[in-house]
Amino acid sequence: MKIFVTGAGGFIGGSIATGLLKAGHQITGLVRSAEQARALEQLGIATRVGTLDDRELLIAEARAADAVINAASSDHAGAVEALIEGLAGSNKPFLHTSGSSIVGDASGGDTASDVIYDEAHLPVPTADKAARVAIDNRVLASADQGVRSAVLCNTLIYGNGGALSRESVQLPRLINQARKSGVVRHVGRGANIWSNVHIDDVVALYRLALEKAPAGTFYFVENGEASFRQMSTAIAHAMHLGEPQDWPLEAAIAEWDYEMASYGLGSNSRVRADRARKQLGWAPQHSSVLDWIAREVH
Repeated sequence: MKIFVTGAGGFIGGSIATGLLKAGHQITGLVRSAEQARALEQLGIATRVGTLDDRELLIAEARAADAVINAASSDHAGAVEALIEGLAGSNKPFLHTSGSSIVGDASGGDTASDVIYDEAHLPVPTADKAARVAIDNRVLASADQGVRSAVLCNTLIYGNGGALSRESVQLPRLINQARKSGVVRHVGRGANIWSNVHIDDVVALYRLALEKAPAGTFYFVENGEASFRQMSTAIAHAMHLGEPQDWPLEAAIAEWDYEMASYGLGSNSRVRADRARKQLGWAPQHSSVLDWIAREVH
């Protein structure tokens, strides 16, 4: 299968691209620079240098491909519209990457939520998440235009990536701050809980969704959960530092910006990937982010 992957120079997109390449697919990746292109081409991935604003490029690549995976941004409506235009009427797969911060509560890290969402029970989005949810819904609605569309809503991803970018988004923020300061910190009391999933299991689900996902289907992607205090404690022990410290939200925002501190690191986001397991036969192999931290973080 000829697959066009946006964000192929990034952590998720690069991991998906290399995983699908190993599975025998022909991959063309959208990258931002000639340097990224050269590095991916050495791995056997064809490339197109451009951005999500290059509408005609996206339309042309979508038309030329047998399937499209958008792993560059969850928030670029124009790119989604261009990819849908290129795929309309083809019944080709279109997998769009979202993130489970769409159900985040921005608790400031101080409380653990007992609310757990699944694909059949989603909340009304808050005002600052409404635009992302609208894009997810637009992708799902493209099923009515002859696109075999699916949204894969990832949780906190851990593990080492398979291409140019080997670091995920959330845990490296905690680790890098600890390396800089000598102190592991979490937002607020670190009581907030996030569902999580290993990058290898993410790639496995994208492969299954390409093959089997019915048009217009939304999937959470998770295989376990942990509080940020549990994760920061595991990081502190792995790095041989003292016990982790609470950090007021305002200080965390100054370090990581509002979106990352409030939602990426300071919210609860608890979900269950029931649909992927039951409908696609997804059987993730990695179940403990805490074990991974103990083995891999130094």
